Amino acid sequence: MLVSTKEMLQKAYEGHYAVGAFNVENLEFVMAAIRAAQDKNSPIIVQTTPGTLRYASLDYFKAMVTVAAEAVSVPVALHLDHGDTFERCVQAMRAGYTSVMIDGSHVPYEDNLAVTSAVTKVAGPINLPVEAELGKVGGKEDDGPLVAGENPYTDPDQAAEFVERTHCTSLAVGVGTIHGVYKGEPHIEQGILKEIAAHTSLPLVLHGTSGVPNDQVREAIANGICKVNYATELRQVFTAGMMKYMGAHPETFDPKKSLTPAMDAVYALVCSHMDNLGSTNKA
Repeated sequence: MLVSTKEMLQKAYEGHYAVGAFNVENLEFVMAAIRAAQDKNSPIIVQTTPGTLRYASLDYFKAMVTVAAEAVSVPVALHLDHGDTFERCVQAMRAGYTSVMIDGSHVPYEDNLAVTSAVTKVAGPINLPVEAELGKVGGKEDDGPLVAGENPYTDPDQAAEFVERTHCTSLAVGVGTIHGVYKGEPHIEQGILKEIAAHTSLPLVLHGTSGVPNDQVREAIANGICKVNYATELRQVFTAGMMKYMGAHPETFDPKKSLTPAMDAVYALVCSHMDNLGSTNKA
């Protein structure tokens, strides 16, 4: 069944591991990711961005993920990733999402405080967790290989104030990662992450993790990260699996034939990440 991310991330915080949050684009992504969670006996967060929700509605994804979650014995949460407005977050709550993110990182600090506080004020009475973002994670969530143009780092002192004033339940931080495809070697500023963790006492979230070496991710988890987001890598392996099949079988017109190896590629990647995050057998 669908559960909240609140207890899931608190257990990760106390157990010094992280829960994988995997962006899904369609039915095949949903089936592959949740099958991996069941086989790895791992909790999982399935999430959608506003860009994905322009392709299919909140209600479509809520229905698909609910059906998948009811068929397994592991905890599954449905999360709105990078909620771009207060209204979008409320729509997700009404649709039955069990967690939302409000991303006010692209507006001035006081405006970020205001919109995040507005979302937590609605979510608090129904005990629905709210992820916020402070600092800049480079790139762009939905549209590929863009490079950050601003200082990406979250200020630790400001993070402490932000958490206290907004009452968010988890915080996405800027520590050097970017969304999309990296140009150059990814690098997480572990020292800054340690400082943020020392100034706050809630689960921290790492965005832009596709392409970041596993050892850097494990170190980030040791330094306070409890939720790790993956999107670009899933899209890459899914598309590559489908295209490889079609290249070898160009006469195929049944989409199920090409989508099966695409799903298998997503499944294998999600399994691998769960092992690295330490969430395997933590369900």
